[in-house]
Amino acid sequence: MKKLMIGNEAIARGAYEAGATVGAAYPGTPSTEIMEFFKEYEGVYAEWAPNEKVALEVGCGASLGGARTLVAMKHVGVNVAADPLYTFSYTGVNGGLVLVSADDPGMHSSQNEQDNRGYGKFAKLPVLEPADSQEAKDFVALAFSLSEEFDTPVMVRVTTRLAHSQSMVEEGERREIPLKPYVKDAAKYVMLPGHARLRHVEVEKRMAALRRYVEESPLNRVEWGSRETGVITSGVSYQYVKEVMPEVSVLKLGIVNPLPEKLIRDFAGQVKRVVVVEELEPVIEEQLRAWGIAVQGKDVLPRTGEYSPELLEERLLGRKAAEAYALDAAIPPRPPLMCPGCPHRGVFYTLNRMKLTVCGDIGCYTLGALKPLAAMDTTICMGASIGTALGMEKARGAEWARKAVAVIGDSTFVHSGITPLIDVVYNQGMSTVIILDNETTAMTGHQNHPATGLTLNNTDTVRLDLESVCRAVGVKRVRTVDPLNLKELENALQEELAAREPSVIIARRPCALIPGAGLGEKSYYVDTVACKGCKLCIKLGCTGVYWIEEEKLARINPDLCVGCGLCLQVCKLDAILEGEGKE
Repeated sequence: MKKLMIGNEAIARGAYEAGATVGAAYPGTPSTEIMEFFKEYEGVYAEWAPNEKVALEVGCGASLGGARTLVAMKHVGVNVAADPLYTFSYTGVNGGLVLVSADDPGMHSSQNEQDNRGYGKFAKLPVLEPADSQEAKDFVALAFSLSEEFDTPVMVRVTTRLAHSQSMVEEGERREIPLKPYVKDAAKYVMLPGHARLRHVEVEKRMAALRRYVEESPLNRVEWGSRETGVITSGVSYQYVKEVMPEVSVLKLGIVNPLPEKLIRDFAGQVKRVVVVEELEPVIEEQLRAWGIAVQGKDVLPRTGEYSPELLEERLLGRKAAEAYALDAAIPPRPPLMCPGCPHRGVFYTLNRMKLTVCGDIGCYTLGALKPLAAMDTTICMGASIGTALGMEKARGAEWARKAVAVIGDSTFVHSGITPLIDVVYNQGMSTVIILDNETTAMTGHQNHPATGLTLNNTDTVRLDLESVCRAVGVKRVRTVDPLNLKELENALQEELAAREPSVIIARRPCALIPGAGLGEKSYYVDTVACKGCKLCIKLGCTGVYWIEEEKLARINPDLCVGCGLCLQVCKLDAILEGEGKE
């Protein structure tokens, strides 16, 4: 049966058809839906892990236990999981293990656009790169076989465009793969230096065998056309090449590590010009140059950003793509904003008013860096806010801690915020940490985590008590506030910043998009007589409040307002009233 699938659904289907029984992930765009689809199949176990490192370690354990295992994460998540990944490449597998890395060219929802094909070279493992949903399903299924045949974890690298684009997929039947027996083998699985030296030799033998395999693999194929130009490409870039230059010869690489040297040399020798089309890093191009093959690539194509058919048409064919449509007027910019009623808005409004230095983190609340809130100074990676705040304190002196805070979400705190909080206590810092607890992993679509008390399958489990965790690591000053109560929040901040010891403020209020979040029971309107156009309410950055320039007055959109009451609290003229006014 054929079905229209996004790439992430096809990946989950491929793992299911290949007989995978265990899946682990941490949500992160563009990978999140993989595990959400996988969990729907009967006979599988799927979990959200606290972070990507734990997800891969669970995957390693399941593989050693004999199960075919799927692990999924976004590209920066592989950085977090790199420690077990590099070592598991040495130990090898028992049941097949496939790691999906969802890269994000163009940084649609990421802090960088790293190219994780490089992990194949550095961790010494095969990397497969599908070009559409059908290949995503098929490549994942094949990856499990390759994992067991060559005793290695296998990475399947996709990008945002493939992960979230739809194409037709032919569904197949599930293969029931029995658990492989577990056999104690310390020399293979215990990476003491003496064992690891011997395993490294086996890894190099494996890579040599893989180099022979890729020369004949059907995943790498030549599509002959004109011999004037030969394009070597992989992944979704292949689709752009076929759309823009259907007449050229194409070597489509489905396996991008290791590269098939003989196949590439034969192809290059039969065309007049070789062009490598690959998003982000010149992974293929640099290897070809190292082999002495004359090639064009990043000299005509960019090293940054997401590719498109229009880009290839302009850079490779020298013509500007025709506009499919045109607008009579420019569309006003629409920067991303927090939702009406977002519990983070009041926090950043208050931090801005208090003129504090704010070390931020990864989540919806990163939008607190944008105007009009403009209340975040740094964002580096998951969990970095607390360590960054401590480092600034140590660099600039203890008094700095009286005018600086770290902000971190509940899911991110569990992911990688507990360890730096321990560091603050251990090294006698005085940082004030605000945990923005909206009771979900909101940015990626409301996934559960250990502090929600629900598993990936929405079953009840032990709920991690954030207050108890903070006290357990040695923070004596822990308090919980309602972030929509601005006075309570400001008083808490003033008291904790004045303290000469570490403190944690948990700003707890459910995400406004969660059913039953407690919003929507009240409505507000602007008294146009009392309003003097001071714009204090506009500075909240709420889309439920808007400004009419001709009248120099604020208005509240009843279709967007959810009744959080922040605008009522910031108005100094009592011009915002509860109820349904006639505006």
